[in-house]
Amino acid sequence: MKHQRPRARRYLFVANIELTDLQSEARFNDQTSDLSLFGCHVNGGEILPAGIRIRLRIVHTGAQFGALGKVVYASPNTGMGVEFTEIEPNDQLVLERWIGRLRDAGGRLGEKAGTC
Repeated sequence: MKHQRPRARRYLFVANIELTDLQSEARFNDQTSDLSLFGCHVNGGEILPAGIRIRLRIVHTGAQFGALGKVVYASPNTGMGVEFTEIEPNDQLVLERWIGRLRDAGGRLGEKAGTC
């Protein structure tokens, strides 16, 4: 399966994530492995099919980020790619703060500071 090229730099980012399928209201807890301004990768626990609309909440270093999103790719071997589709202004600030810290730390994927 060919993955879409990310629209923004992805950074190594391990955090707890709660996903809620908007159709069934089923909830799943997992971990992220990377983060960008437009989405994240969720490790391969419960795999939701591509196209599913979700509500997500990420908790990291005492802060919370919430958004609506959709699963853009899913594979039992690699996990899921999630695109953020709606972010409230306060949550956008949290996301930008996290990305800023990751950028300053130099942990982009594919560089020596981090691996894919």
